[in-house]
Amino acid sequence: MALKYNKTTLKKLEDVLTSSEFTVRYERGQFKSGYCLLRDKKIVIINKFYDTKGRIEAMIDLIQQVELKEEALKEESKQILKLIAKSYAEGLS
Repeated sequence: MALKYNKTTLKKLEDVLTSSEFTVRYERGQFKSGYCLLRDKKIVIINKFYDTKGRIEAMIDLIQQVELKEEALKEESKQILKLIAKSYAEGLS
């Protein structure tokens, strides 16, 4: 099963980050990758002009880069992380 690019998926990915005490903001910026990560302050900034698909892809990139508090995640969030890891592994092969 692949991730669907809709607002529900975006909300679930936001929940993964917020459960690990990150703040997710959508702002204007000239980020080459479409996002900016402030690790010390645990703030994620995503280009607000991105469509839903672009926002989801940026969040997936971010989730793979940051350390998440797995014990604080809900079961649904853990399932999404497994799905992302599986999709990423398949993409490398």
